[in-house]
Amino acid sequence: MKIFNAKSLPAVAGIALMSLGACAKAPAPSGYDDPHEVKNRRTHAANVDLDKIFVSPASNAYGEVLPRPARDAVELFSDNAGLPGVVANNILQGNIEDAAHNAVRFLFNSTFGLLGIFDVATDIGLEERKSDFGETLHVWGAPEGDYVVLPFFGPSTERDGFGILVDFVLNPLSLALPTEVKHLPKAAYVLSKFGDRYAFGDTIDEFYYSESGYELMQLYYLDSRRYELGIEVEDDELEDIYDAYDG
Repeated sequence: MKIFNAKSLPAVAGIALMSLGACAKAPAPSGYDDPHEVKNRRTHAANVDLDKIFVSPASNAYGEVLPRPARDAVELFSDNAGLPGVVANNILQGNIEDAAHNAVRFLFNSTFGLLGIFDVATDIGLEERKSDFGETLHVWGAPEGDYVVLPFFGPSTERDGFGILVDFVLNPLSLALPTEVKHLPKAAYVLSKFGDRYAFGDTIDEFYYSESGYELMQLYYLDSRRYELGIEVEDDELEDIYDAYDG
C-alpha cells in the first residue's frame, strides 16, 4: 500500500515548511552514550556476518567483473539520480542557494552528462552540495536521539535512521518515473554501495573485523556526522579515534 504519491508531495512539503518555521535549532549533542548497546552490538555482529557471507564476496565479484569506468558510471548515475532528493532537502531547510546550485548540476549532468554517467557539472564548478533528510531534521530542531546500529546500513542515530528511510523511499525522481523504471535509481544506489565496499575493502575490513570494531565505528560515525552538520562540541567531550584504534 502506498502511503505517499506524487500528488501528495506538495502537501507534505507545505506541512514540512510550516514545521521549519516553528522549530528551533537542534540542541548540540555531547558524549557517546549508548543506551541500546546490547541490541546495537547484536545488530553490529549480524551486519559483520552479513558482510562476511554475502556483501564482501558480492562486492569483490562486482568489482572484478565490472571495469573501473563502468563502476564509476554506475556511481555517477546513482549520485545524479539522488540529486532531486538533495534539492528537496535544501528547500525544506530554507537553503535556496544550494537548492538552485544542485538543481543546475542535475540539469547539466542529466543532459550533457547522459543521465549522469559523466560528471560534466563538476568540471565547470558545479560540485554537489550534499544534504539529506537527517540534516533537514537537524535544521528543524529535532534532537540527535540515541545511537543505533541499523541492519545493513550500520551506524546511525534515531534522527538519521528516520532520515535514511525518508530519503530512500521518497526520492522525488523515483516518484516521477514510469513504473517500469521507477526502481532503477534504488538499484543503482545498491550497486554503488557494492562498488564502495570493493574500493575501500581494506579499510572497512580493519573497522569491521578488529576487536574494537564496534567502538571504532561508533566513534567515527558520531564524530564525523556531528562535524558534517557543523555541530561544535567542547574539546573535553571529543575522543581521539586514532588513540582508540591504537589502544
